[in-house]
Amino acid sequence: MTFFKTQLILNRKKQDPNKFIYTGKIKDEQTTMQLITYNKTEINEKKDISLNDLEILEKTHYSHWLNINGLYNTYYIVDICKKLNIHNLAIQDILDLNQRPKYQKYENFLFLTLKSFRYIKNEIISEQISFIINKNHLISFQENTQGLFDHIRLRIRVDKGIIRERGIDYLLYTLLESIFDNYFQIIFQIENEIEKFNFFDSNKTLTPDILLKIDSYKKTVTYIKKSILPIKDFTINVENEKINYIEPKHIKYFLEIKDICLTIIDNSDMLLSSLDNSINLFFSIQGHKMNEIMKTLTIVATIFIPLTFIAGVYGMNFSNMPELGFKYGYFIIMLIFLIIFIIMIIFFKKKKWF
Repeated sequence: MTFFKTQLILNRKKQDPNKFIYTGKIKDEQTTMQLITYNKTEINEKKDISLNDLEILEKTHYSHWLNINGLYNTYYIVDICKKLNIHNLAIQDILDLNQRPKYQKYENFLFLTLKSFRYIKNEIISEQISFIINKNHLISFQENTQGLFDHIRLRIRVDKGIIRERGIDYLLYTLLESIFDNYFQIIFQIENEIEKFNFFDSNKTLTPDILLKIDSYKKTVTYIKKSILPIKDFTINVENEKINYIEPKHIKYFLEIKDICLTIIDNSDMLLSSLDNSINLFFSIQGHKMNEIMKTLTIVATIFIPLTFIAGVYGMNFSNMPELGFKYGYFIIMLIFLIIFIIMIIFFKKKKWF
């Protein structure tokens, strides 16, 4: 599993304060807009709309969901935001993919940005999603054109559930719930990867590559935890009724989001603890294997110490050593070597040193 790559760093030393910088990768795909206007009895869906079509967002008897895919066309994104009276600070936060998850209240809208994660081909992909929430419309800015919210669009089209009966704040709840579902999938995937380590498999060689994987997982889990904390703070403010755009009857749904955030944080903490334990276990097993090797070498060296001593004595070649002229001296010395070897092996076995 590979950790997602860091985007380009935003250079804030700009001579023109009205110049906005996109910090992601430039792509050939076009920026597209999709507008869904609905209430309990009516629904109207438009794709590839123009800037002039955005005036419909002022209709107060409908809920409007404007979804914008692709942030790489900076000038077009800025034109859209200017048309919708979005503050410059919020515009730069939308285009800065290094922006940490946050929420902020402006004079005429609420701004919320967070990260979504996908697991594709053994790689974790991070995507920034930003929301502009007003009384009757919600604008979502997606970095990539993926089907993250397709199931919600289907529910609106066929009138499944209560989305079309509720305000735009309930739509925000369903979108957040969908994003956090990916968090659980990433955490579940990392848990499965950890279970594959199997440090106690004697046939498996432990290599430093395992430590690199663990370090990658720790970075991912830490990033997930950091990403979820501002959203938890947002739900706490909703609970304290500090968010004007959330109806009192919908507060309970955002309390559910708060519980989801707490669950993700708890799971992240447990995963980080498990990864730390895996690192400690790795070094413990490596240390144990090294001790076993050193013990074996020590036993072998200990056995040969008396044998080497005897061989050294009879290797001095003094002329007055009486055993050198004995006919069976060589065989007796070999027998003594064998007896000493057997005695030491029996002694080590009784001590359970091997």
